[in-house]
Amino acid sequence: MTFYVGLHQPSDCRRFRRAFVSVNRLRTRKGDFHVDDWILDSGAFSELARFGRFRDGVADYAARIERWSRCGNLLAAVTQDYMCEAPILAKTGLSVAEHQRLTLDRFRALRQLVRSTYVMPVLQGYRACEYVRHARVYGRLLRPGAWVGVGSVCKRNADVGSIRAVLRAIRAARPDLRLHGFGLKTLALDDPEVRSLLHSADSMAWSFHARRHGRNPNSWREARRFVDRIELPSAA
Repeated sequence: MTFYVGLHQPSDCRRFRRAFVSVNRLRTRKGDFHVDDWILDSGAFSELARFGRFRDGVADYAARIERWSRCGNLLAAVTQDYMCEAPILAKTGLSVAEHQRLTLDRFRALRQLVRSTYVMPVLQGYRACEYVRHARVYGRLLRPGAWVGVGSVCKRNADVGSIRAVLRAIRAARPDLRLHGFGLKTLALDDPEVRSLLHSADSMAWSFHARRHGRNPNSWREARRFVDRIELPSAA
């Protein structure tokens, strides 16, 4: 499993081999920043949790992707997906099926506009069977071997069994897909089966942990300690 550390400050990317940065952290930034391999996140959870919608239309987000693709090696930009946790559904007033449709619609439109960067599709749902259904709805848009995000898992890190169940179901239906886990915390990242089912993952758990223990939740040194800990099993 390849790990991408989530960072608050784009300027801290220069200290890491791989980074995961929200487009919301780049909204007011003017100049380029130094980064190696990285993934650009659409900021979907923050957008929907706060506003119940995306402030950026597809064309706006596509323009931001093109702008920031000049920095480092941008491996992927995550599509503007719609999470399916109950609080987010309550915020939008829509169903799981409608969130799945909107996620697919945004992906299809974004892929038509962005040519320089891989647009990462996202599978959404909450029950394992819903993710499988979403994969079927994507159809041929999920090409063989595609690198695909698995959404709506970051808020159930305490229940690693449910994360395993989702990943197993997707793997059984589409064993060719390279799955990316969004926002996983230590309990899930330490689980051998979760690691074996994922191609990649990202996390900002280091920041939450630092805040909970009265330390600086924005310090790159906290992020460094977390990365070293998470990457150790893969080096063993």
